Amino acid sequence: MKKFSHFLKDESGATAIEYALLAGLIGVGIVTAATTLKGEIVALFGRIEAALKAAVV
Repeated sequence: MKKFSHFLKDESGATAIEYALLAGLIGVGIVTAATTLKGEIVALFGRIEAALKAAVV
């Protein structure tokens, strides 16, 4: 019974789980933002490519 009580009071793994959940949420946010802004990012790199080609010629 003491081991079970000690197990319930042990919070040493809680911090690692919280960090893992936070990292997962940040990852989901990054993927969502990248998916939402995909068209704008592609257009930006297209403009950069055109400017670089114009500068070389």
